[in-house]
Amino acid sequence: MNLAMKDIGSNLSRFLLTLVGVGFLITAAIGMVGLYRGIISDALLIIDNIGADLWVVQGGHAGPFAESSAISPTMDRRVDGVAGVAGARRFVQSSQQFEFEGRDVRASVTGLDFPEDVGGWLRVVRGRHLASAHFEAIADVSLGLALGDEIRLGRDDYAIVGITRGMVDAQGDGLLFVTVNDAMTIASRRNSEEILLARNGMAETADAASASNAGRIAAVVVGLDPAADPERVRAVIGRWGDVDVLSRDDQHALLLDQRLWRLRIQILAFTGVLLVVMAIVISLIIYTMTLEKLHQIAMLKLIGARNSVIVSMIVQQAAMIGLGGFAVGLGFAEAIFPLFPRKVAILPGDLFSLVLAVVVISGVASSFGIARAMKVRAQEVLA
Repeated sequence: MNLAMKDIGSNLSRFLLTLVGVGFLITAAIGMVGLYRGIISDALLIIDNIGADLWVVQGGHAGPFAESSAISPTMDRRVDGVAGVAGARRFVQSSQQFEFEGRDVRASVTGLDFPEDVGGWLRVVRGRHLASAHFEAIADVSLGLALGDEIRLGRDDYAIVGITRGMVDAQGDGLLFVTVNDAMTIASRRNSEEILLARNGMAETADAASASNAGRIAAVVVGLDPAADPERVRAVIGRWGDVDVLSRDDQHALLLDQRLWRLRIQILAFTGVLLVVMAIVISLIIYTMTLEKLHQIAMLKLIGARNSVIVSMIVQQAAMIGLGGFAVGLGFAEAIFPLFPRKVAILPGDLFSLVLAVVVISGVASSFGIARAMKVRAQEVLA
């Protein structure tokens, strides 16, 4: 007879409610880690997929994904002439808000250097890539746009010719792709009053600085020849003085270790709190279950049962609560998180780490019940 199963079966409803409670805690832990993984995936999406070996950015700046960057729109021609460079493309990205069918839509407008880049690296699920130098756009499905829709950006109308899925920036804004020239026009648009003030010399310092950046690009995306030495190319371009050169690893480090560092610490802290709460809950449940059967434990000792039998019963109960709660929590996560507005990436490695944490927590929780059970004497059966 399995004493652990026998004991659980005698109060099955409490056991199931415990599994649900622990499952919700595990769901929250999976969600916290998955949300962080999703934010990282979104933040690195362009860096990892655009096909850049190097990024040429404004001198003294950390690049367009960490802070503002503005360089000459002809910088790609200078870079293209460096030995070892296979291709150089202009890159522009800016956050824009526009109205569509009575609602405000916020998008991260990203420029593709047409015709060298028509968006072949994008995850287009419907429609096509760019085929015209102006007034065409590819929108992520999260923006709520459909093929054939026309949106107003700046002073021009753009037709949606393609739809992507799962392409958002680190803030969760859907990506909207247009040509670089169109993106520069959209980013530098100003209303009539701003233009008039600028002409009359009455613009504020910030407006004047914004105007000076009009027509500039954020970075140059550099692809290298297979036989090229990246460090030599970086050294050549870096000697120009007006730009800095970042590798893909540099961009990763800037995002993960600087821009997203506080977010990482916060999520790890919240996950730690959830695991501590889960340990307390499982410990209390196991300790309570042990107290309720002190008489039975004394009877087992009276008839000569070894301590290992009692220890095994308590450990099995803790393991069933922990691993059963994990299974319930994972089921909740698979059902709930696909409905979230932000990407929640559930990775096998994270799940494995969480399983190990649950096993350790279950072991620690069972120790409290075991310690109490070992204090029971056989004579107490007469009490």
